[in-house]
Order: sequence, then C-alpha cells, then structure tokens
Amino acid sequence: MRLAANLAGLMAATTLLTGCMTVNEETDTSAALVADTPAASWPAPPVAQRIDHEITQVGRTRNDPYNWLKDENWQEVMREPSLLRADIRDYLLAENAFTKTVLEDPTAALREELFAEMRGRIKEDDSSVPDIDGPWAYYTRFREGGEYAVFARRPAADAFNAAAPETLLLDGDALGDGQDYFAFGDIEVSPDHNFIAYGTDLKGSEFYQIRVKNIETGEDTGVLIDNAYGPMEWSKTGKAIFWVARDSNGRPNAVYQRSLESGEDMLIYEEQDPAFFVSISTTESEELILINASGHTTSEIHWFPSDELNPKLRTVAPRVTDHEYSVTQWDGEFYIITNMDGAVDYKLMKAPLSATSPAEWEEVIPHRPGTLLMGITAQQDYLTIMERENGLPRIVIQARADGSTHSISFDEAAYELQLDGGYDYKTPILRFDYASPTTPDQVYDYDLNTREKTLRKTREVPSGHNPADYVVERIMAPSWDGAEVPVTILRHKDTPVDGTAPLLLYGYGSYGMSMPADFRTGRLSLVDRGFIYAIAHIRGGMEKGYQWYLDGKLEKKTNTFKDFVAAGEYLVAQGYSAKGRVVAHGGSAGGLLMGAAANMDPELFGGIIAAVPFVDVLNTMSDESLPLTPPEWPEWGNPLTDESAYDTILAYSPYDQVSNKPYPAMLITGGVTDPRVTYWEPAKWAAKLRHEAPEAGPYFLRINMDSGHGGASGRFEGLKEVATEYAFALAAVGKVENLKIQRGE
Repeated sequence: MRLAANLAGLMAATTLLTGCMTVNEETDTSAALVADTPAASWPAPPVAQRIDHEITQVGRTRNDPYNWLKDENWQEVMREPSLLRADIRDYLLAENAFTKTVLEDPTAALREELFAEMRGRIKEDDSSVPDIDGPWAYYTRFREGGEYAVFARRPAADAFNAAAPETLLLDGDALGDGQDYFAFGDIEVSPDHNFIAYGTDLKGSEFYQIRVKNIETGEDTGVLIDNAYGPMEWSKTGKAIFWVARDSNGRPNAVYQRSLESGEDMLIYEEQDPAFFVSISTTESEELILINASGHTTSEIHWFPSDELNPKLRTVAPRVTDHEYSVTQWDGEFYIITNMDGAVDYKLMKAPLSATSPAEWEEVIPHRPGTLLMGITAQQDYLTIMERENGLPRIVIQARADGSTHSISFDEAAYELQLDGGYDYKTPILRFDYASPTTPDQVYDYDLNTREKTLRKTREVPSGHNPADYVVERIMAPSWDGAEVPVTILRHKDTPVDGTAPLLLYGYGSYGMSMPADFRTGRLSLVDRGFIYAIAHIRGGMEKGYQWYLDGKLEKKTNTFKDFVAAGEYLVAQGYSAKGRVVAHGGSAGGLLMGAAANMDPELFGGIIAAVPFVDVLNTMSDESLPLTPPEWPEWGNPLTDESAYDTILAYSPYDQVSNKPYPAMLITGGVTDPRVTYWEPAKWAAKLRHEAPEAGPYFLRINMDSGHGGASGRFEGLKEVATEYAFALAAVGKVENLKIQRGE
C-alpha cells in the first residue's frame, strides 16, 4: 500500500557583505566581491570575479569565466551543504544579502500580507480521502499549524467516519522538528499491515534513508538503508524490501533485496548504461513487481512474482532505441502502452505473461493521431484508460465481462483530471480527482458497475472562494510557424481586457510534461490584485499529443521558446496586457525557457521569475558526471560527440547567449543541494547578466543554502517563497510603492 501519493495531492492544497575578498591570482578557484555603482540608494550588488577557463570540445573552444562557482566537491556538498567551499559560500551569501536588502526588506509587509492570504486559503487541519486497502483505510492529515504530514489509519468499516479512532503511523512534524530540511519519500505498508517502511530526506538532495516501523508496538528499527532512491516495494511474504540504490554520481542504477531477517542485501538488477535510470513498482493486483530501466525515449521492463524471494527476472520486451512502453497486469495478461510501429500518440496492446517480445503482442486500441494515450490502471473487472485530446483529458472505462467501453469527461473550457488509487484491486470503485482554474479540487468515487459518482471531498478554502468571481478562457495563440498554442487564462471578472492589466505568463515546455489547468489558491493573490494569469501550453509538452513534444526537443527546441514569446505577444495584441507589463514565470527546464525568452524578446517582459533555472545548458550537457546528463542527451543532444548538437545548444543556452540587452528585472533562485539543477547554474547566470548588461535588470539571486530542487520544506515555508515571487511580480509592474524596479523607473 503506497501512501506518499495522497500526500502529494494534499500538499498541493498548500547584512550585505562588503569590501573585497583576498584573491589568489594563481588559482582558478577564488572569488572577489568588488564595489559596483549602486542603483539609486541601493547598496552595491556583489560582483563575481571573472577567471578565464577555456573549454575545448568537438573542435570548438569557449570561455567560462564563472566556472569557479562549481565546487569540485559537489557530490559531497549535496549530501552535506556545510562542505561548500568557503569562497563560494561567501559569494552566495553576499547575493542573498543583496536580495534581502533590496527586494525582501522593502516588500516585507507585502510579503507578509500575501503569505497571510495564501495561508488563509489553506485548511490547516486538512486530510486526504481515505484509501481502503483490505481491513484498513489509510489517509494523510495535517495539524493546525503543522508543517509536515501525519500518516494514519482506521478500520475500513469506518473509512469515512472522521470521528472513528485512528492509529498514528508516522508523525512528520515530530520527524522534521529541528531539521533545516525534511521531506518524506516513498511510504509502503507491509502486505500483512503490521509494518510500515518509509523514506526521509534531510538535505533536499533526494538521497533517502529507509526505515521500518512496527505499527503495533510503535518500535522503529532506525536507519535500515542509507542513500536510497525514492521507490521501494515489499515482497508479498513481508520478509524483504526491494529498493533502488544510487551510484557515486547519484543515479538510480540498481535494485537490491534487503532481508529483514538477516539485514543483508542481495543485488537483483544493475543497470550498466548511465543513460538509463532504474525504478521499481508493483502492478495494481500486487501480484507482480516491475523493474523499469528507462532512458528518455527507450524502455525495458523486467518483472517477477511479488512472493518470490531471490527472484529470477523475466523481461517484457528487450530495449530497442526509441521504443517506449509501459505495462500493467489485467485479466491474467500484460496490457501494454507502446509507441511501436510509428504509434506517435501510443496504442494499447496485450500479451500473455509468458511473452518475451513484441512479436507476441496483440492490438487492443489502435493508434489514433492526436489522441494521446496517457496511462492505464487496472481493477479486477475493469481497465481504466486516460486519454488527452485537444489539450483536455478524459477517462475511458473498459469492462472485462463484455469489452464494452464508456467515458467520463467534463464541460469546462479548461480542467485537469487525474486517476487516484483509492480502493483495492477487487473493489469496483474508481477514484479520480477533478479541478479547474476556478473549481477547487474535487475527489470522486465512481462506481464502475452502476456508473454513479460520489463526491468524497471538495477542497475547502477557509477564507472563502466564489468561482463566479473569476473567468476561465482557453484561446489558441498562433506561433511563428502557424502552429496554434493553447493558452489557459484566469482573470477576475472585473479585470478589464483593454491592455491595462499586468499579466503573469507561466510556461515549461520540456520532457513531454503537460501543464495542468488546475486550481491553485496562491494564484488568486495576484488575480485579485488585477493580474491576469495565463499558462502557455507550448511545444515540448504533450498537451496536443506526443508530436507536440517531439516538435519541441533536440534540433526543434527553439519552437518551445518561440511559442512562449508568441503567446505573450498574442495576449498583448488581444488586450490582455501590454509590452513591459508581462511577468514571465518558469522553473527548472521552465527556467531555461525564461532565459531563452528573455534573450529573444527582452522588452516584452516587465519581470522574470526563474526558479532553479536550467540555464547553463551547454556546460551541463557536457559534464558526464552530473546525475542527469547522460539520461538527458535524447532530450537535448550530446555536445560531447555531436557538432550539430553543440552548435544548436550553444545558440539558445541562456548563459552562453547573455549580452548587453534591455533585460527586465529578474528574480533567480536555486538550492545548494539540488541534484537536478545545480546551484552554480543560477549563480553563474546572475553573475554574467550583471557583467554583460549592467544597466538592465536589476537581478536578484536567492540561493537556499540548505535545500534542493523543491525549495524550502514544509507547507508554510514554501508559501513564504511563493510570497516573495509574487511580491517581486507586483513590484515589476509598478504595484509596490517603496520598490521601483518597473521598466523606466
């Protein structure tokens, strides 16, 4: 029984350093902070020392003067941030101090107001809808004022009786007390419901410690497994845990069986290709355990019966470059989503468990161009299929008895629909979540036999929320080549569409990830202040099918950036905002989007929020030691061996393309223990922006010194970071009296 999933849903509800440092000119690992001309009455921002560092590959040479900001001891720093080299630490702290003095202090009252608003929209003692598994109903809840989740259970017969006695399984508030960072990983209850295994991360580096707790006695065995990756599974016997290990570069590359009797590990599977990551899961029936070794565009799945110790692996289908597939078990067979034979948007096949190659597969649902087959889940008598067409999802149900199908969909202009676990395999109840930009999240139980829906929960907004006060629109913005980019728009009904409103434009556009048209209470703090909030569903995602993704990667990556800029320009042309009053927002690969869009059309934007931005693309994709580099060559290209890939990446990499342009104000964030986008990427980018375009900006760098990719842990600490981003957005369009960073100020 996996408990971490319902936590994710629940959480969604939720002195300047001056002078100069001594510089050793003989080494390239030193830095200096030097005085710079202050803007108005501001203190001088820190200026990073430039030290030549030439890099030659595929016959090309480039200079990276801020290479020294990368600590060569970065692997150890991710696990223990106190090991960060002193000169780098001093520089990052100076940047944080500048941001505090110039941005955070003047907006302190506004940030507190925003935080109070956002907190007021959260039901602090919220709880998830219980998931029934055999004799128990498991759920997640929060305490009033609590930062972290509490996991508990009560008898299945009392599943929806909140007054029934509960058994406390894990107390996140207690486990996270006194920690600079705390996060749960995977949480799994043993098949006999007597033990609970759980992972915790205390650094934000996504290295987890796995422990096992006796539910009846409350006894915790302490650290059982160290430096694990997220997922794990119990053997059906309850005598072992199968877990994923990380190699010296932080890549999940092996599966081990940990015997709870002997405490010994046995290697079950080890991946030799650094471009493939390993994960582990179980089928819905819990009869089989799956080991998935996958690159970005290639899959290979191995399996074994969940009651088999020291298992012998079977393979669903050997890996073939660019063949992607996923499987579940239903009605005694494998059901397989695959892109074989040119099925760009995937098709559904089935095969006997004894099959060892696609030659033995039989087609169930053919490929339908433009209808993306997103996933399947199985229950004893029904197969549920998730599809997306024209940017909107739907659920299709197939009955085992007669093969008949029916669908579930909704009528709003834009919405998000997700399958949830909810009930055990043998029960004919399907649970799904529904939301739209104006409709708070709703959890439904759907009786697959009677087709009746039961609303189990609607997210409460304690401070009040009237959907009728807001307008949701879906428009199609023409891009540079005529492609139509879907844009989801949320605005207050009283906000005029006459070019006077400021607009926040959010985007991502990578890895085939679709941006949901969901409900986020935090956005209302901007929308209620006159902002229009827009999400651009650009190429690189899969909102319009898998081809939409293919048209935004590798040599076509610039389509992603052009789509975003085109969406912004179209919104301006349609009167939703005006040039210089658009604030762009994106994180991680969406941060790459921010940097590239700023280089393409800096005057469109009044501000840019780049959270943990992937901006040093060429250097990162040339560093084979980084955890994500080899696996991501199919996404970006390999500049170590491919001249064309080198030139393509160089041409758009934000860090490499910084020049003296009229960049808007920027808020740039990062985390020292981030294994996905390393801290030096945003740090180097901010330093180069300040050097190459000193009259533009200003540029605010904020590095979290003890957390990783997700920012601060704890639901309220996270809200404070959002409050800072939104205060910056308001200042960037002239809505903060005592902070003038708007264009022309």
